[in-house]
Amino acid sequence: RAEDPIVEGTVEEDLGKSTIGSKTDDETVEREEEAIKLDGMNVAQMKQLRESAEKHTYQAEVNRMMKLIINSLYRNKEIFLRELISNASDALDKIRFLSLTDPSVLSATPDLKVMIKPDKENHALHIIDTGIGMTHDDLVKNLGTIAKSGTSEFLAKMEEGDTEVSSDLIGQFGVGFYSAFLVADTVVVTSKNNADEQWVWESDASSFTVAKDPRGDTLGRGTHISLFLKEEAYDFLEEHTIKDLVKKYSQFINFPIHMWTSRTEKVEEAVEPEADPTPKEGETDDDVKVEDEDDEKPKVKMVDKTVYDWEVMNDNKPIWLRSPKEVDDADYVAFYKSFSKDSDEPLAHVHFTAEGEVTFKSILFVPKTAAHDLYQDYGKAVDNIKMYVKRVFITDDFEEMMPKYLAFIKGVVDSDDLPLNVSRETLQQNKLLRVIKKKLVRKALDMLKKMSAEDFKKFYKEFGTNIKLGVMEDHSNRNRLAKLLRWQSSNDEEEMTSLEGYVERMKEKQDHIYFMSGTTRAECEKSPFVEKLLKKGYEVIYLIDPIDEYCVQNLPEFEGKKFQNAAKENLNLQDNDKVKETMEKLGRDYDTMLNWLKEKVLTSGIDKAILSTRLVESPCALVASQYGYSGNMERIMKSQAYAKSGGQDVPNQKKILELNPFHPLVQEMNKLYKADEDGEQAKDLAHALYDTALLRSGYSLKDTVAFSERMDKLLRKSYSIDMSAKVEIPPEFDEEEKPASTEEVPASEETPVSEEKPKDEL
Repeated sequence: RAEDPIVEGTVEEDLGKSTIGSKTDDETVEREEEAIKLDGMNVAQMKQLRESAEKHTYQAEVNRMMKLIINSLYRNKEIFLRELISNASDALDKIRFLSLTDPSVLSATPDLKVMIKPDKENHALHIIDTGIGMTHDDLVKNLGTIAKSGTSEFLAKMEEGDTEVSSDLIGQFGVGFYSAFLVADTVVVTSKNNADEQWVWESDASSFTVAKDPRGDTLGRGTHISLFLKEEAYDFLEEHTIKDLVKKYSQFINFPIHMWTSRTEKVEEAVEPEADPTPKEGETDDDVKVEDEDDEKPKVKMVDKTVYDWEVMNDNKPIWLRSPKEVDDADYVAFYKSFSKDSDEPLAHVHFTAEGEVTFKSILFVPKTAAHDLYQDYGKAVDNIKMYVKRVFITDDFEEMMPKYLAFIKGVVDSDDLPLNVSRETLQQNKLLRVIKKKLVRKALDMLKKMSAEDFKKFYKEFGTNIKLGVMEDHSNRNRLAKLLRWQSSNDEEEMTSLEGYVERMKEKQDHIYFMSGTTRAECEKSPFVEKLLKKGYEVIYLIDPIDEYCVQNLPEFEGKKFQNAAKENLNLQDNDKVKETMEKLGRDYDTMLNWLKEKVLTSGIDKAILSTRLVESPCALVASQYGYSGNMERIMKSQAYAKSGGQDVPNQKKILELNPFHPLVQEMNKLYKADEDGEQAKDLAHALYDTALLRSGYSLKDTVAFSERMDKLLRKSYSIDMSAKVEIPPEFDEEEKPASTEEVPASEETPVSEEKPKDEL
């Protein structure tokens, strides 16, 4: 009977073995002795446990689920430890909550903690907690059955056959405990609740038994789970493996997690004294030197000794749960380095609690430097944002926790409102996650906005391209991102300007934000398109990064001011009436020549030719239409890695040729045209001006040979060289080289190949 006292000693042990031997075969005895050894009970206690155990079978659906867990889930077996520690944390939370109204519930064991003890000798892993514990009925109900609706949905998900998804579903429907069978053949649960005696639950995944613990109350209160591991899971007995898993998943649990660890220490060990000296042959006792007892000192040596002790695994406290006022900068830096593995201090951080549709706490950090592959792997999922639910790490494998352009932001998010231990795919579709993402983006952008000027300058140097990508990708936050943009401008040769600063400096009645794109600042400054703008005192933004013009195309206006590309048509310079009157008069004088350029000379290259008011020093320029490509954009398009050879992907768009009517070359061309519109001089000058306009406007020459021939002709004229003069090459340069054998060997020394020597010379 279970209540009968058990007498310790060899007699009882022998009797137990004899009784077992009379009922079972030798293999059963060995198997039971192995179980006894593993579970820490003596033979009599194990016999009593077996005889008094209640045998149960799992529900049919649970049995199916167990087989699926054991046979189908291979990808992520390590999550079993996360699940068991989470269960232990829940049990500790329950007893702590009860102690608020009844402190006596903690009388058996006042300490609230989780303990992990690997047993390599017996291939067992023990997880112990001092939580609320389970009664007999709790063991049967909680570990033997599952809510029917949850089981059905779980099985439906798993039987879809997607094993990659399935391993992350463990725990979603209350089956987290059963993940233990991913690594264990046998699971033994010993539990003690204040309202019941200590019970032992044991299962091999096919059925389970529940029996009163013959050892009595050894726990005081709590639960002791023993996993007898499969051979392929022995790695989970290694200290470093367990430490890594605790740090990854459970380092921020509210309760301390202790692990039974070993370390080697140097200790002193006494050296045994030598035997008393005896006189040698021929010596007397007086001859033997004996040291005074007062002078004698015990001899010791240093030896290595293995010391076992409990070590706390989760020293890092979740600082995001504290008020920001209670956390100093040193704490933030230490926390950032601990979870990000970054040796540098963060450039900025924000610590906040979001409330409303979903409540969560978060800390976000901006790294000091960008990753070397930030743009090579742009759009690739990163693990910079770690998701916790009730301080238990869930995943960092979300593709959309942060938008791609903010993927460099690192941090943690902890919410009590999300379902615990859900799969990535399920949580990805969760409405609350989308709310969290929206708030994270807003807080991240606010953090960047509030950075000091010096820190923001460092940030923009590393991550400025990300802000421009954000303008292109995130239309809902376009205005916020626009305020973070910085570009070089004609206002300051050293410092970059913001759009807000530009708008503040705009001239009265200026309706547009003017910009010029190019490869360098110098190229933009010397462009013919900005000559009049700079002369009239307008500030021009210089876009010198390849992405800049794309960015502006996605930013039609800022604070009511539209952007105007200085290299495109319809540039409004607010000319007065006198200027307009003068241009009308000149237009009548140049009208026929402008038509001649379009209809006869430059037909394939230009859409039309007009007189310009934007040029000052340059004779002409090629202007893109409002929706055409500027010279800079056309060059970028042709340089794309996936563009067709020769830039065939770029449409052949005709440009607008703008002529400066006050430039001597343009005036000369008009004279030559009026003198002889079919003459070569007028045509050559027109082509030359067109070619130089192509280059000055940022476009590429299509016919470089024709351009070279025209330059040759113009140079001959300017240096008074006869047009018919040809290149005279000395005759020796035209002679063909003779074969080396005939040139180097004189005829007298040549020996016919077929000639043989006389036999008498051999």
